[in-house]
Amino acid sequence: MIWRVLAVLALAWALGFALFMLSLGKPLEAYVKTDAIVVPTGGPGRIDRGIALMQAHAAKRMLITGTDPTVRPIELAVEYRAPPRLFRCCIDLGHEAVDTRSNADETAAWVRRRGYKSVRLVTADWHLPRAKLELGNALGGEVEIRGDGVRTNARFAMLLREYHKYLLRRVALLFGLGNG
Repeated sequence: MIWRVLAVLALAWALGFALFMLSLGKPLEAYVKTDAIVVPTGGPGRIDRGIALMQAHAAKRMLITGTDPTVRPIELAVEYRAPPRLFRCCIDLGHEAVDTRSNADETAAWVRRRGYKSVRLVTADWHLPRAKLELGNALGGEVEIRGDGVRTNARFAMLLREYHKYLLRRVALLFGLGNG
């Protein structure tokens, strides 16, 4: 009996991992417009993608959440070769977040203050399922979230780790743990 239960659990885990792999974020077309773009720090290509989308007028405003408190907008403009005026007019830096969950909380507060109804979430393809889960939980379904995955070459071990984080967070939310 115990072997059957273990076999069913192993099968469920494997099917879940396959579904997780199929749900990895894909790049969203630049012509898709949203009210805002949100870019959590933490991986290559994310901020570049967000800036390119802002220059393509894909949104009104962008938040880079989880930036170091000592970073100034002009430093990012220089580093990413973006016009400083773009940072002055249209890009905000969030300094409170330290992980995916606090990125979501910081973003939700920013989105609510501005009354936005749609957000493009730009993050690594492997990170998108959990980041979208956290942001959806923080926003409570009030805002449309469009995922925009930055392509990576994540190693299998990284994908397994992220899948387990995603599973744990799904279970926690299912049982009402860690809300708010």
